[in-house]
Amino acid sequence: MKFQRYDDVETFKNVVYDILLEDEVQNNLPISIILNSSKFNPVDWLLATVTDDRGKIALIAICTLPFNLLLYEPIGSETETVPCLETVDFLASELKRIGFVPPGVLATSELSRCFADAFCGGKNYKLKMTMKLMRLDKLIEHKEAPGFCRVLTEDDLSYTPLWEHEFCIDCGLTTYTYTDNLERIKSRLDKDIHYIWQDVEPVAQAVYGRETPNGAAINWVYTPPQYRGRGYATSVVAMLTKSLLIRGKKFCYLFADAANPASCAVYHKLGYYDVCLFDEIKFDTVV
Repeated sequence: MKFQRYDDVETFKNVVYDILLEDEVQNNLPISIILNSSKFNPVDWLLATVTDDRGKIALIAICTLPFNLLLYEPIGSETETVPCLETVDFLASELKRIGFVPPGVLATSELSRCFADAFCGGKNYKLKMTMKLMRLDKLIEHKEAPGFCRVLTEDDLSYTPLWEHEFCIDCGLTTYTYTDNLERIKSRLDKDIHYIWQDVEPVAQAVYGRETPNGAAINWVYTPPQYRGRGYATSVVAMLTKSLLIRGKKFCYLFADAANPASCAVYHKLGYYDVCLFDEIKFDTVV
């Protein structure tokens, strides 16, 4: 086997992009990183591949510090449903050799846990979250909640940063300062990507996040606790999904907390179906 680290995104893209596109939904995160690399400074990134003895790519790794390591193992046949331990062990040893220590790993559940065992010696790591990756190809009609859908306006900047702070807390994600939240949300104004469901007052939101050539991600879905259970989130996600499909996307996708059946049910009733499970694992120490 051979470990190859790439110094520039374009060369890396030429090698791995078509492979990642073979499973576009599963690889929506690395594909989006590659397509939007010009917006970032990739100096400290890890862009790497492991090739087998035949020269075929067996593992793709991307890490944009301070975020988790993303892994993808191309499946050679329908019968190959578990990670190749030899390949994963080899990648773990090579990352240690070059002194690259990611804060954690995010990949399909089997691959994520396999790498964590190899990199951390079978211990000294913890599962932060298991998520369902879901996909929708056709929207199922549903009964709308009271109210209507509209796009983000400047008036919404008074409360949406707090909503997104609470979203991060609910999902166990890294929280940001109020200013950072505000600036991120401001950048969505006049772009038709941040939808608000309004009843008597604003009650829920959903945001068009990253995209891939044929699909679009929906994220930042949030309803304040006092408004939950009334169908607001279902309605705002439905409207955003419908808009993205009308714009020409062939499918939409999102990550949902596997431990939150109520949240998952919101998406299932609209036609989203489970693709696979992803595990986010954080490392304590590396051996």
